[in-house]
Amino acid sequence: MSAAPLARLDRVSCAYGRTPVVSDVSLTVPAGGYVGVVGPSGSGKTTVLRALLATLRPLSGTVERAPGLRIGYVPQRESVDWNFPVTVNEAVLMARPRSHGRWVPWSSRSERAEVQAVLDRLGIGALGGRHIRDLSGGQQQRVFIARALLGRPQLLVMDEPTSGVDVRTRHDLLHLLGDLHAGGLAIVLTTHDLNGLAAHLPWLVCLRGRVVAEGAPLDVLTPAVLEETYGAPMDVLVHGGMPVVVDQAHVAAAVPGGR
Repeated sequence: MSAAPLARLDRVSCAYGRTPVVSDVSLTVPAGGYVGVVGPSGSGKTTVLRALLATLRPLSGTVERAPGLRIGYVPQRESVDWNFPVTVNEAVLMARPRSHGRWVPWSSRSERAEVQAVLDRLGIGALGGRHIRDLSGGQQQRVFIARALLGRPQLLVMDEPTSGVDVRTRHDLLHLLGDLHAGGLAIVLTTHDLNGLAAHLPWLVCLRGRVVAEGAPLDVLTPAVLEETYGAPMDVLVHGGMPVVVDQAHVAAAVPGGR
């Protein structure tokens, strides 16, 4: 994490109204970094992203971004109205940069070609004319990644990218993000998926209103850190050099006489 930072939160605290959400959170995103923020529901993961995106002003602390930093954002799939009557091409084109400070409803030939190139890169080039509601969960996720990539970002910010998708889709998404990162794109994402996604990331931040721990998965996905983060005992096995998190409560419920 020693590269020059693209963005940094320094002792940031945020609240909604009078309800505090996160306190004294520090987070650094280096150029080419790949950071996962994990924690239970209500731990402040989305709030940290909002502070990073400058859509939420902190109560205290500072948010620094590299001058002219281009950020692409992929929201949670559950927050999108997939019945909105647009095709894949139209959905992606909505994210194109404004022309002379204003958005115009028509697109140029070069813009349409750029959309096609992004869709091709993500493996959905043949779906441009399809309605977004007719896509699979993985295809829908790729559409919103395409939207985010249209502005040629230096940093991709994603909120729960594997929420609500099946194991195969999660696997494909993990490889896609790995390819984007290998191409030089910095990525910050939130996830509740400890084994399917978080364990594969190079750097994790464990959050529960504050930063409990940060580091490589083998260093932070430990029973002590996870219990402090999630408020429940968890076991951690190491398989193939990777941590595997096991919820003790689920084990006890599944095994007669289990602890």
